[in-house]
Amino acid sequence: MKTDKENFFGLVYQVVRLIPKGRVTSYGAIANYLGAKSGARTVGYAMNAAHTMHDVPAHRVVNSKGLLTGKFHFSPPDKMQASLESEGILIKNDQVVDFQKVFWDPNMELAL
Repeated sequence: MKTDKENFFGLVYQVVRLIPKGRVTSYGAIANYLGAKSGARTVGYAMNAAHTMHDVPAHRVVNSKGLLTGKFHFSPPDKMQASLESEGILIKNDQVVDFQKVFWDPNMELAL
């Protein structure tokens, strides 16, 4: 039987797989979408565990200000930035340029 943590991580991965190339979202936006408003840190834990999963684009998840706070969980650490830049996202000083323009809000994009 899966634990609640495993179930939540699985839901996080389902949402992250839906983020289009060239867009980013935040830990908090995913947590909010999943009904866990104060669960941004847990989404971060899920992303840390996802860096070896090739089908989960963890590089598209940043903090609420567009900072690449998860970059140190990639090997090498500049892989997160390189992956985003390869999708056309501009990064300056570890921050997404025009963050609001490329921000993907699951509450808006996945609304029924």
